[in-house]
Amino acid sequence: MNVQISSFLQDHRVKLKELVSLLSKEFKYISILGCDSSGTRYQMMKTGSSINESSWAERGFVCRIYNGRGYSEYSFSQLKDIEETAAAIRQSAEEAVILSKSLNQVEYPLIEEEKWSESFRGTVKNSPVQTGSETIINQLKARMDEGLKMADFLVDLRVIYEYVHISKIFISSNKDLDQSYIWSQGYMFPIGKNEKGIKYTHKSFSGMKGTELLDEMQDALKDAIDEVEDLLNSERLVPGEYDIICNPAMSGLIAHEAFGHGVEMDMFVKKRAMAADYMNKAVASEKVNMHDGAAAADQVSSYLFDDEGMGGANSKIIDKGVLKMGISDLLSALKLGTKPTGNGKRQSFERKTYTRMTNTFFSPGTDSLDDMISSIDRGYLLENFSSGMEDPKNWGIQCVAVKGREIVNGKLTGRIVSPVFLTGFVPDLLKSISMVSPDLELSGSGACGKGYKEFVKTSTGGPYLKTKGKLA
Repeated sequence: MNVQISSFLQDHRVKLKELVSLLSKEFKYISILGCDSSGTRYQMMKTGSSINESSWAERGFVCRIYNGRGYSEYSFSQLKDIEETAAAIRQSAEEAVILSKSLNQVEYPLIEEEKWSESFRGTVKNSPVQTGSETIINQLKARMDEGLKMADFLVDLRVIYEYVHISKIFISSNKDLDQSYIWSQGYMFPIGKNEKGIKYTHKSFSGMKGTELLDEMQDALKDAIDEVEDLLNSERLVPGEYDIICNPAMSGLIAHEAFGHGVEMDMFVKKRAMAADYMNKAVASEKVNMHDGAAAADQVSSYLFDDEGMGGANSKIIDKGVLKMGISDLLSALKLGTKPTGNGKRQSFERKTYTRMTNTFFSPGTDSLDDMISSIDRGYLLENFSSGMEDPKNWGIQCVAVKGREIVNGKLTGRIVSPVFLTGFVPDLLKSISMVSPDLELSGSGACGKGYKEFVKTSTGGPYLKTKGKLA
C-alpha cells in the first residue's frame, strides 16, 4: 500500500507558498522545509513491555533565506499568521548579517535553482498503524517466549520493533516537492550466562517496510541465540596482523567509518579531512568500488530529496580503487565550487544541515566465500560489529567486531575469539583487499552521529571482503 503524506503538511501547503511568495520580493533566495514524522517504539523483555513515541518524531518548519552575505535559517512549529512569521524571519536575517559582519565571516554565492515539481510515496506490505499496538506487542512476546525455550543459558531476550512515518515538503520559488514513506527497524538482544560470566549480542533488522519486518526477525531468532552461545565460550585473541574476511555487516562498518565520514565534504571546507588530498588517487585495491546515495539502494536512508531540496543521487565514491568524489550538502558544494550530491541532512527541523551519509556500501565482486576461506593459512572471519569510529583528519580507523572465527590451513576450526578490535590506516586496509564476494547486504538499524551529536539515519553494507588487518 502507498504511504500517505501528512495531512498537517498538506493543510499548510498553501500558506507556505504564500510565505515564500511574500518574502521572495525582498530576498533573492527563500525555501521552506516542512517536516512531520511520527512513530512508535515497542519493547518486550522478561520483566515487562513498553510502548513509547519514537525519538525520531518531529513536526515543524525551517525557512532558509539568502541575506546578501550568506544564508540564515529560522525554524518554527506553527504558521498561524503569515505576516507575523515573515517579520520574525526578516529580523532573524538582519541579526545574522550583523553577526556575520562582526565575525568577518566569508560570503556565499547565491543558490541557482532549476524548476522541479515531484512527489514520492513509499510502499509497505503491512501498515504499522493498521496492524495495531496489541498485535505488535503480542508478536514480540511470542518471539521472546519461543527464544527463551531454545536455550537454558538465556537469562533474558529483549525484542524491539520501531517504525517511523516520515513526511516532508519543500517549497521555494522554483521547487514544489513532497515525499512520504515508512521505515522500520527491529532488534533482538539475547543475554546468556555460564560459569565464565554474562554475554549478550544483538541482531538488527531494517528497511523501507512496515510490520512485515517482524517476520524477518522470526527467521533469525536461532542465529541470535547461537551467537550468544559462541560468545559465552569464546577466547581472547592474540594481537597481531592477520589475513581476515569481513562479513557484510563488518564490510559496511568499514565503508561507513573508512570512507563515509572521510569524504563528507563539509569537512573539506574546514580542512579537516585527509581525503581531500587523495582525489583521483589510488586509495584501495582495483577490486574496490564504493557507493553512497539516497538513490543507490532501497534502505532507511532512501528518499526523493534531501533536507535542502536536492535530489537523491547514486555517487560512485571509489572506482576500481581510485577516489573519484566526495559527498556534499548544498552549501558546502557552493563553497567548494562542486556539485551537491543530495547529502544535506538534519537531525530535525530545529537543527543545522550537515553533509551526511545515506546508503554507503562496497559493490559486490566475483570471489566466493569458500575460496576466501581456503586461501587463508591463518586468520579470522570477522562477523557483525558493536561499534566503530574514524578520524577523517588523519584517516585512522577502529572497528570492533562482535566475534571472529579462526581459520587455519584454509578451514574454520570452530574456535571463536571475542571481541575483536580492527585498527589501522584507511588506505593500507583498503589497498590490501584481495577478494570480494558477490553478496550484497545492507543494514540501517541504529543512528549515525557527527561529533557525538546530530544523529541521522544511514545504512551500510557490502559483500564479504578478504583483506589484511591489525587485530587486538
